[in-house]
Amino acid sequence: MATRILIDHRNGGAHVSVGGQPAPAAAEAVPAAAPRHPEKAHRPDNPIKRKPDWIRVRAPVSREYAVTRDLMRRQKLHTVCEEAACPNIGECWSQRHATVMIMGDTCTRACAFCNVKTGMPGALDESEPDNLAAAVGEMGLNHVVVTSVDRDDLPDGGAAHFARCIRRIRDAAPATTIEVLTPDFLRKDGAIELVAAARPDVFNHNLETVPRLYPTIRPGARYFHSLRLLDTVKRLDPTIFTKSGLMVGLGETRQEILQVMDDLRSADVDFITIGQYLQPTVKHAPVDRFVPPPEFEEYAALARAKGFLMVASSPLTRSSYHADRDFAAMREARNARLAARPAESGATG
Repeated sequence: MATRILIDHRNGGAHVSVGGQPAPAAAEAVPAAAPRHPEKAHRPDNPIKRKPDWIRVRAPVSREYAVTRDLMRRQKLHTVCEEAACPNIGECWSQRHATVMIMGDTCTRACAFCNVKTGMPGALDESEPDNLAAAVGEMGLNHVVVTSVDRDDLPDGGAAHFARCIRRIRDAAPATTIEVLTPDFLRKDGAIELVAAARPDVFNHNLETVPRLYPTIRPGARYFHSLRLLDTVKRLDPTIFTKSGLMVGLGETRQEILQVMDDLRSADVDFITIGQYLQPTVKHAPVDRFVPPPEFEEYAALARAKGFLMVASSPLTRSSYHADRDFAAMREARNARLAARPAESGATG
């Protein structure tokens, strides 16, 4: 049975080719796809490094993978799994876990790490919340993750659309837990409050990298604004789990990663994910190094020691990887911590 779907809207036009070569003249009637990243076209190439053995995964070939792919096509959903060339697509789709996005397939930002198409998005699909809720109900999901492109063109950044999606899922599938992975809503007054008021079970917003690298890796965002977003959500409703993710291998230092952990704990963030950055194309930011698995294990141990309820740290970790399983573990950890508090108070009294 399917256990989660991640709503994520990243997609681009298909390229027509035959045997790896451009299609013959008979296919010329098919419009050429627009460049996915026109803002990066004139940047110098960054050669893509050969991946180490611990990054490599098997090609997806299972029957369940095909079923998931066909379902996504039938529901007319775009998937970040395909567009971002996620290394976990074979595993996740074989379990009918797909990553889809709301609010279109075009992002108004141009981050140096991201393979999502950039440009001016189209109008919101007002039927999307209903279609999303229907898909969640049809698939019998236990946990659903809803994310989106950045929509700086909208007065509220798409916050009301997020809230409608949450409410419609609650109506259609009351037992399904809901996780949102939102943009930063930079300069969108009241947007964070609007999404939090819809009461998702988990509010995720990724810091992505350390503050020193923001000007080159995430130039349209502001580190302390993103940190303040997570703090605001927890202050508005302490029952909502908060979550954030980091990529490593972009040139950050160990001390900088530890400082980000401390910053997240100062905002009372419950869950941190840490994964290896993988370069999508030669026009994207280069991989500085491939972090070996023992370093991820060390980061996980340090994060747990700093007080995070849940930690996911491995080369292939992504924000929504195993989100359903991790949510259950995080909820159990919080319950255990709350249950221990009376005993701790009695011991010190």
